[in-house]
Amino acid sequence: MRKVGCIGLLLGLIGIAVFAWVAHDWAGSGPADKPLAVVVPEGASLARAANELQKAGAIRSAGRFRLYARLFGDGGAIKAGEYAIPEQASASDVLTLLQEGTVRQRLVPVPEGYPSVLVHDALMRADGLTGDVPVPAEGSVLPDSYAYQKGDTRASVVARMQKAMKDYLAKAWAKRKPGIAVTSPEQAIILASIVEKETGKSSERRTVAAVYGNRLRIGMPLQADPTVIYPITKGRPLGRRILRSELHAKNGYNTYASPGLPIGPIANPGRASIDAVLDPADSKALYFVADGSGGHVFADTLPEHNANVQKWYAIRRQRGEM
Repeated sequence: MRKVGCIGLLLGLIGIAVFAWVAHDWAGSGPADKPLAVVVPEGASLARAANELQKAGAIRSAGRFRLYARLFGDGGAIKAGEYAIPEQASASDVLTLLQEGTVRQRLVPVPEGYPSVLVHDALMRADGLTGDVPVPAEGSVLPDSYAYQKGDTRASVVARMQKAMKDYLAKAWAKRKPGIAVTSPEQAIILASIVEKETGKSSERRTVAAVYGNRLRIGMPLQADPTVIYPITKGRPLGRRILRSELHAKNGYNTYASPGLPIGPIANPGRASIDAVLDPADSKALYFVADGSGGHVFADTLPEHNANVQKWYAIRRQRGEM
């Protein structure tokens, strides 16, 4: 009897040891010594996913992972995608990630005022996107940060960017202030792109929009420098001063050479600039010039504006810029 009791005790201790080892193998720290990225292909089985995880070093054994998933998992299906596996994530945590579909988010940032050539550059640089895509139509993309997963197409991301702009513009246009200078959503985007390029100061966007709206109503040229630059660089930095000949060039965009709006947007305006154009400040100003502090000073009359320009020149001379 004593011998049988000893064998039973031994088996019990072995069972406890095996259970402890299995528990540690399943719920204890995993083998990853740094964060890992693992892709589970569309339609992949648990076995395929386990093989990919083992190959990446996220789990110790594909076979044991499948066994543990059957023993301890809730039976939920795994989801395809790219997963960011944290350092030392347990096999249990890894299975939870796959079942919840907590995929790694990659982003394509589109800053306010980005021209479409730079949006295209960002898309082509984006790691994990597939396929080619033409440069989007200027003004068709809503600036924001767009999430994507590895394997998504560039065309699908552009489609989301353009849908976001279309949806936002439709809602903003429906709430526009009565009597504004622009008469269509397309004109609103064109003017918003100029406002976007003329000021980065949120507090003065609506006043800049009012200046251009006032000029449009009386047929006064907008005289916006960014519209001169756009046909030369398509929105990329000019890298030099505007030439006098360029100020007189008639090309559909130059608002010094022709009154009215240019023939198209010169950038992709953000929400704030669109809102400013559709709800401009109550101002009679027709002019503005830099104030030396990153903003602008506005004027209703030409003599007042000329005095402001002389103050700006004095600031530039003091800085050694003239």
